[in-house]
Amino acid sequence: MRYADLHRRSIDDPEGFWLEQAQAIDWIEAPKRALFDERAPIYEWFSDARLNACWNALDRHVDGGRADQTALIYDSPVTHTRQSYTYRELRDRVAQLAGALKARGVGKGARVVIYMPMIPQAAEAMLACARLGAVHSVVFGGFAARELATRIDDARPKAIIAASCGIEPGRVVHYKPLLDGAIEQAAHKPEFCVIYQREQEVAQLTPGRDLDWHECQFGVEPADCEPVEGNHPLYILYTSGTTGQPKGVIRATAGYLVALAWTMKNHYNVNPGEVFWTASDVGWVVGHSYIVYAPLLHGATTIVFEGKPVGTPDAGTFWRIIQEYGVVSFFTAPTAFRAIKREDPAGEFVERYDTSSLRALYLAGERADPDTVIWAQEKLKVPVIDHWWQTETGWPICGNPQGYEPLPVRIGSPSVPMPGYDVRVLDEGGNPVAPGQLGAIAIRLPLPPGTLPNLWQAEDRFVKSYLATFPGHYETGDAGYIDDDGYVYIMARTDDVINVAGHRLSTGAMEEVLAGHPDVGECAVIGVADALKGQLPLGLLCLNKGVTRDHAEVVREAVTLVREKIGPVAAFKLAVVVDRLPKTRSGKILRATMVKIADGDTYTMPATIDDPAILDEIAAALHGIGYPAR
Repeated sequence: MRYADLHRRSIDDPEGFWLEQAQAIDWIEAPKRALFDERAPIYEWFSDARLNACWNALDRHVDGGRADQTALIYDSPVTHTRQSYTYRELRDRVAQLAGALKARGVGKGARVVIYMPMIPQAAEAMLACARLGAVHSVVFGGFAARELATRIDDARPKAIIAASCGIEPGRVVHYKPLLDGAIEQAAHKPEFCVIYQREQEVAQLTPGRDLDWHECQFGVEPADCEPVEGNHPLYILYTSGTTGQPKGVIRATAGYLVALAWTMKNHYNVNPGEVFWTASDVGWVVGHSYIVYAPLLHGATTIVFEGKPVGTPDAGTFWRIIQEYGVVSFFTAPTAFRAIKREDPAGEFVERYDTSSLRALYLAGERADPDTVIWAQEKLKVPVIDHWWQTETGWPICGNPQGYEPLPVRIGSPSVPMPGYDVRVLDEGGNPVAPGQLGAIAIRLPLPPGTLPNLWQAEDRFVKSYLATFPGHYETGDAGYIDDDGYVYIMARTDDVINVAGHRLSTGAMEEVLAGHPDVGECAVIGVADALKGQLPLGLLCLNKGVTRDHAEVVREAVTLVREKIGPVAAFKLAVVVDRLPKTRSGKILRATMVKIADGDTYTMPATIDDPAILDEIAAALHGIGYPAR
């Protein structure tokens, strides 16, 4: 069956299609139905089934002949550590930790907040919760105390599992004081905390509340897997909300495992026993799905990498990992590749390593600009697959099914919708637009398995945030278009489509042009207020390492380039060179915050910002070209 026919079947016969895919999972009680639509537009999948996520990720492989295969590799250039764990070793470690939690009352439905860096114990903590049917909520390690406190108050965890510290290039991030501050600020208090003490910093434990990771596991009975219903929440993952109150995305167990199982071979083209590497963080959805659950579910080997694309120690770190472990499929953010390209534009580091094991590179998280994609293709000599998804969806909305039927790659597009996603482009009135026309991207309900069925204890907010704007559809918040062949193009967040004298323009299209300038390593375009035209585009340019030309000359060339490629309608006249762009810790550029700085509006310091000092640098650069306008 061709992929187009398979996708059509997933839309026309979701019941039959997803019951077939469910055969890849071990069930305690197999589902008799796939879709439960009695409460539409609130949908559930496989609600009548019973299973356990940890069993599917670990135990079944131990029992099925993979006990001595490597399940997880830990590679930490920041601590000069390399470790590996077989499926049997990882199963035993997880069962022991789960036993320690169970002995202290953690069971099915209890919430556990996990606040850890990129170490194997973070994955063990997640899987231990899944083993018990407890609901984990991972908070990115190093989040400020206030942000952690809001998540504690919303999830109301019975326990918190944390590490003493995180390690960044050149510094130690003190987790324990942040955790103590968060618990002090939170109205809800956990019954106990489990602290993993790292060699780089041993934290002071609070008597009567804090338990040592190793001591609390000593002598306890390892826990068995607890059966849960198909719609039982596996985890809550908080994503930033426009009101400042984070939204707790729920991930139902059965649908998630079924969807992830389909993607590992069909989308990422990984076979059981092969090495799959996602360079992200367990604090993000990418880490949940494609560092922890999907690779282990599939019987592959996953890598937990504690490092950076550059600086740990150099721009060759990624290529070393690929060579050393024989990675066949590699997934990271375009931001990481832009950082490498900016540091090593000629690709000299790539040539020092043997990356011949690699079959494809997958990019997601930010728009993959064509210049970065072309650079990666030329240096790695493999297909570069852009794909698009969100925290809310848990797995790709659009992609290129490399293991099923590789489709022609069209640079600038994440290709076509994945099974179950009925993607539409709508105008402001909710009407479909013509192929090639820019609009709001929405997905006709029901969403496929694995996507969010609801928000944690906030159903009204779920409906208002995602389902109210376009009735019968899920609003993605992204803007773009679909071409005549069904390829989807994501051009910007809906908020980043700017209106210049009545013309709706995509900042993403301008960024693509600017990224094509030979001296530009990274860029962002924002819309700033203008009394005459409503908004004007403003470009922020980061130059490649080694560029010594006059900045004004580069800006003039960049302006000319946009006018040539997009036309005078873009009214692109403003650009400034900056050393770096403000980003979240997952690599997303904080465009909305820069807009507020340029317009002179007040803004709240984003909780997820990588380095708050960058905003002062951006403000100074904008001030230098007259913004905020007086």
